[in-house]
Order: sequence, then C-alpha cells, then structure tokens
Amino acid sequence: MTDLTLYRNIGIFAHVDAGKTTTTERFLKLTGKIHKIGEVHDGAATTDFMDQEQERGITIQSAATTCFWKDHRFNIIDTPGHVDFTIEVYRSLKVLDGGVGVFCGSGGVEPQSETNWRYANDSAVARIIYVNKLDRTGADFYRVVEQVEKVLGARPVVMVLPIGIEDDFSGVVDLLTRKAWVWDESGDPTKYTISDVPEDMVEQVEEYREKLVEAAVEMDDDAMEQYLEGQEPSIETLKACLRKGTIDLSFFPTYCGSSFKNKGVQLILDAVIDYLPNPTEVTPQPEVNLEGEETGELALVDPDKPLRALAFKIMDDRYGALTFIRIYSGMISKGSTVLNSFTGKTERIGRIVEMHADSRNDVDSAQAGDIVAVLGMKNVQTGHTLCDQNQPATLEPMVFPDPVISIAIAPLDKAGAEKLGIALGKMIAEDPSFRVETDQESGETIIKGMGELHLDIKVDILKRTHGCEVEVGKPQVAYRETITQRTEDVYTHKKQTGGAGQFAKIDYVIEPGEVGTGFLFESKVTGGNVPREFWPAVQKGFQLSTAEGVLAGYPMQDIKVTLMDGAFHAVDSSAVAFETAARAAYRQTLPKASPQLLEPVMNIDVFTPDDHVGDVIGDLNRRRGMIKAQEAGVSGVRIKSAAPLSEMFGYIGDLRTMTSGRGQFSMEFSHYAPCPNSIAEDVIKAAAELKDSQ
Repeated sequence: MTDLTLYRNIGIFAHVDAGKTTTTERFLKLTGKIHKIGEVHDGAATTDFMDQEQERGITIQSAATTCFWKDHRFNIIDTPGHVDFTIEVYRSLKVLDGGVGVFCGSGGVEPQSETNWRYANDSAVARIIYVNKLDRTGADFYRVVEQVEKVLGARPVVMVLPIGIEDDFSGVVDLLTRKAWVWDESGDPTKYTISDVPEDMVEQVEEYREKLVEAAVEMDDDAMEQYLEGQEPSIETLKACLRKGTIDLSFFPTYCGSSFKNKGVQLILDAVIDYLPNPTEVTPQPEVNLEGEETGELALVDPDKPLRALAFKIMDDRYGALTFIRIYSGMISKGSTVLNSFTGKTERIGRIVEMHADSRNDVDSAQAGDIVAVLGMKNVQTGHTLCDQNQPATLEPMVFPDPVISIAIAPLDKAGAEKLGIALGKMIAEDPSFRVETDQESGETIIKGMGELHLDIKVDILKRTHGCEVEVGKPQVAYRETITQRTEDVYTHKKQTGGAGQFAKIDYVIEPGEVGTGFLFESKVTGGNVPREFWPAVQKGFQLSTAEGVLAGYPMQDIKVTLMDGAFHAVDSSAVAFETAARAAYRQTLPKASPQLLEPVMNIDVFTPDDHVGDVIGDLNRRRGMIKAQEAGVSGVRIKSAAPLSEMFGYIGDLRTMTSGRGQFSMEFSHYAPCPNSIAEDVIKAAAELKDSQ
C-alpha cells in the first residue's frame, strides 16, 4: 500500500500568460522528470503538446503529469488560462486537493484569475499563491499582494520577500528561516546560495515575519498563548499552524519568484509538501442519489473501502479514448470490471496508465488518491461515477455552462459527412462545453461553444487532427425569448375520429417568471375538473413547447404556467389529449403575452496602454457597452464593462489595431438582457427569411 500522506494532487491555474505552463516545466526539471526545459514561446513546453497550443503559445486543455520531490508524489494538472477554456479549470479543480494560483508580478490579479479563484472557492480547494515574473518591467510584489486582498477578498500570508525587482531581481528571503536564497545569472535553477538576510532588508523581514507568526498562531490556542507570553514558536509549530490554516482556507501562503529565470521555484515545491493537503486531509466527496441530492454517505479516501472514482476528462488519441479518473476510495486493477452508476452498465478496465502530458507509463493497479487514465472505456462520459458493482454509489456530478455562440459547418463533399460525424462525436466526449446540433429544417450542422477562440480551435482540430475539411458559416448568437405580460386563457382540444375521440379543456395563466428560473409549472386545480394524473401531461406539453419561442424560434426562458381549471371526459380524455392541448395552448397564448427577445450580455475586461484609453472606451460605447470601472495600473488601464455578444465579434482584431497590438481582453458570459427593438426586429426578420428559404 502506498502511503497517502506522501501524495499531493495539485493544479496550477492563473490568467492567460501569467506563467502556469513555464512554472510546471520548472517543477518537472527540478524533480528530474525532464532533463531539458521546453519554453512556451518556442512551442516546446511538455504539457502544451497539441499543435494548436504550440503555435498560439497558450494552453487549451488541461494536461496531467506525475513527478516526485523529497519522497512525495505530485500529481500535477496544468490548466488553461484563456476564458474560453475555463471548463478545463473547473473540472480539474473538482478532482484536486490543492492548487498553486499563479499571478503575474506586473499584471497582478487579472480577469481570469478572478474566475479561477471563484471556481477554487466553490470547490473548497486549498491554495498557495505564487507571484511570478518579478524580473519583468513594472513588477511589484507588494502591489499584487494588496490586489489579492482587495479584488479576491482573500487573505495572503507573505512567506518570502523579493531581493531586488525587475532586472535586479536575484532571489528571495525565506521569512520562516530568515535566510536569503540568491541565484546566479547562469539560469541554472540548482545554482544558488543560502546566506543571511541583506542588511538593508533586516527591518522589513522582521516586520513581515511578525505578521506571518501572528497569522499562524491564530490556528492553535497553545501556540497563541506561548506567543502572547513572549515565547517564539518553533519553525515546526509555525509550519503545522500554517498547514492547518491553509487547509481550512483561512489564509493562503504567498511566494514570489521568476519561473522563466529559474528563481524561487524550489520554495514553491517545498510549500506544496508543507502546506497543501494530502488526499486524506480534504473533506471526502459526498455521495448523491439519482436526483442529485446528498445521501449523507461520504466516499472516504481509503484503499480498503468500496471503489468510488470520478471520470473528469475524456481525451481521444491514437490509441483510443483515454478516460482520466480520480479515485476517491477503493482500488482498480487491470482487467477488472466496474459499474458506471450513471448508465447502470459495467465497464471493463483495459489498461491503466500514469500520464506524463502525452506520454504514459502502464501500471497494474491504482488506489484511492490516484489520478490515472484508463483505456478501454466504452460509454463513460465526463462527470460519470465508476464504482464497485456490488456496492453502487454516485458522486456529485459536474455542472457545465451553456454555450453562448454557434456557427454552422458543412463538409466539403458527401464522403466527408460520415468522417465529420465520427470526429464531432469524439470532440463532444472530450469537451462538455462544446455542443453539436443538426438543424432539422436546413440539415446544417451547428457547433456551439464558449467564445470565438473556442470554436476557432475546434474547427482547427477538425481539420488537422481528424482530417475533416469543412466550410464555416458566420458566428451566430444564442438568443433567448421570454414574455413580459401575464395572460389568462382557455383552450379546448376536441378530436372525433371513428372510434374513441380526444378531449381536454384547460384554463391556465402564463406569466413571466423570476430571472434565471427557466420554466416553472404549478397546478391550482381543485375539485377534480382536471384529474391529478393528467397534470404531468399538461406540464410536459408546455415544457416541451418552450424549446421554440414564437418570435424567432429561440428557446423560451423564465416563464411560469399555472393550471387553474379545466374539464375532462370520462372516455375521451387521456394524457396524450392533455399534452396536445397544452402544446396548442402555448402557440395560442404566447403571442398575446408580449414576447420579448433576449440577448447574451458578456463581461468584458480590457487592458490597454494609457494613451489608447479614450479610443477603447469610445469603441466599447459604439458596441452598446456599459463601462463599469476603470483601474489604472503601472503599464496601462483595465476597463471593465458589459456588452452584448452580438457586438463583440472580431473585437480582438479591432482592439489590436487601436492599441498598436498592445491591448488584451477577456470576455465571459454574464446574463441575458432584453434586446433593443431595432436589433430584435433584424433578428426576427433574419429568422423568418431563413425559414422561408428552407
């Protein structure tokens, strides 16, 4: 049995370009997993192994790797930073025990950092903070620490102080030991000296060390008492207190360095061992029933308990589908049979492999605490639970956001159609935020995703990885419809054909629901005018109808239907008759309830140099954007705004032109809002023309 206290399942997450992949690369070099460092800008990073990642210098999918540091086993997941791929961060955090949040020394807390931090809070993942790129112009460790407090509402506990800054950054002072770690300029991470604190920093070191000690002793009454009596706690006591506070999410140990220049990374590896939890120290995963409600049972991290594992990622490669799983309890072994509690079917474990980016090592078995990939799974999807077939259970599943943008694609020839279907099937299994639909009327294949870059990458993968040449249509916005007026109505469905007829009469109210409620149904029928067994049929008829609104055929949301009264016939009434009545009632009443078109509004976060702020704000206003805030930084200004998705297509090109290539932006879905009449009319007209042309 492996000692689980020596395991660390960690993720590295941050805003795009803060240095996650470079930091992972340094971890692998220092732990002896790789012998030559690959740089992101050269397209040679170990965990960026997709062609698209190497060309664009960004991480698109999370990559898993295993390494060892001081007898501890690290299962590391390097996650993407770009907002279009946050789904990868979300599902990785779901199965990790701890994380390293990387922040850019000059950029500070950027938009995607906030989203990822929120995900980590939701998943209750303990974290250490690493302020990277302190060798950069404009870097300021203390400013970033302040931003972590203000913007993220978190409590950083500073563990090291930088020696020098920007070009003069040479190392860090470890506050616990009061020792300076200084690296030479050779770029070799192993060439450093440990010496006393530089004289000009002694006062500052003592000031920050006092803050560190005060934060630590809050976690232990005995240590607090000793400290108040003037007794300095030992380093072992402080480490134990800091570990407790980190695992409780009371605070976050904060480090700094420069991964690219190989300075400060060893202390992060030590901190992962010292302060992040092993699998037995985190709250066990709750088991749920078929409705998703917790049963009160927990999947305890114990190899001797029944098997409980969560499939959190599917990846297709040349050997077939790889299913990444986190084992919470029990063990799996090669050739054994497990139950997929979602499908109710058993699956045979073909091969079990430990992943190192896109290479792998075969293993015979894996146990609680492990993150491994399994080959040979037939019907397992992201979020499914694998368990002991004699003691079935389901773990809390994952919830994925709805896509906000879609484009139509078509194969160039008939021969490509089947190939495209197979390729899309594999891609859907890999990415739960990627959806595919076939337009029943036009026969077009519609792909949906989280943003322009997301779909751009998908089309690229179709062409290169799967060899499917496709024609791509213009991006389409995922509009929605709702109603704005309460309407009472009556509908009677009568049909007489030879034998038994159909009869159903319903009196009902259709009214706007609360924002975000989707579809609600209630019955207030008394006295049996509509027997209780027909209520679900009425609900089903209305609910299925909401898939298509009456203005432009977009899905209807935030609508409430109340069944008030009605009538039935002892012979001719049936569930089918009442469902048909509800469908017809929907079509009859919706146009009377003042239907309204809704458009997706996005949160936009733009970074621009000072001299282009006016141009950027003017352009956002032209795009119907609403400016929420402006924050001045060292190297430019961050502008936070909200704007409709329909106005943001092609924005990156325009922003680069306006800012001479120096502007950056990120965008994520915020909410649906009423569409202005002039825009709504164009959308409705376009939908009608499309229908006529088919």
